[in-house]
Amino acid sequence: MGTMTRAPKEPQQDRSRATRRRLLEAAVSCLAEHGWAGSTVSVVAERAGVSRGAAQHHFPTREDLFTAAVEYVAEERSQALRALFPASAPADRRAVVTAVVDLYTGPLFRAALHLWVAAANEDQLHGRVTELEARVGREAHRIAVELLGADEAVPGVRETVQGLLDMARGLGLATLLSDDTARRGRVVAQWALLLDEALRT
Repeated sequence: MGTMTRAPKEPQQDRSRATRRRLLEAAVSCLAEHGWAGSTVSVVAERAGVSRGAAQHHFPTREDLFTAAVEYVAEERSQALRALFPASAPADRRAVVTAVVDLYTGPLFRAALHLWVAAANEDQLHGRVTELEARVGREAHRIAVELLGADEAVPGVRETVQGLLDMARGLGLATLLSDDTARRGRVVAQWALLLDEALRT
């Protein structure tokens, strides 16, 4: 009688990492779709296909889960943004502005916004979300400077780059209420022209 060959078992550490990633991605999706009030650990665990106990093993509190989720997805998007523009070739500024605006008009921004609103009213979230927002904001600014080829030693350049990020955030807010695609395209085109002028060396 032949011997059955068993498929190698996935290492425990890999399974744990995969579970954690599923929980983080599910948390952002739930937050974007249902807001803070509708996003419980149980809802996220069900969406991720794991037990509530497994979820709490990785993230003991609801606050742990959602702040980690927003930071995780922000890091993933930052890496994806960098990958769009290889360092070997100069990036087209309009393409960079479009990509930056896209960061603020998707599910991640919607999820982060729900987290900010909750943090304004819940003491246990406030400090953590304020710190998280500062880190994510610094990273977004660093990436924008890098991709635009901006020299912040030149007076006014830092403020110009920050203005781009503030504008992108404003467009993200407008998109929450209606499809703002047409106007957004015109604004992006104008900002690219302004940046070309402001960053000209």
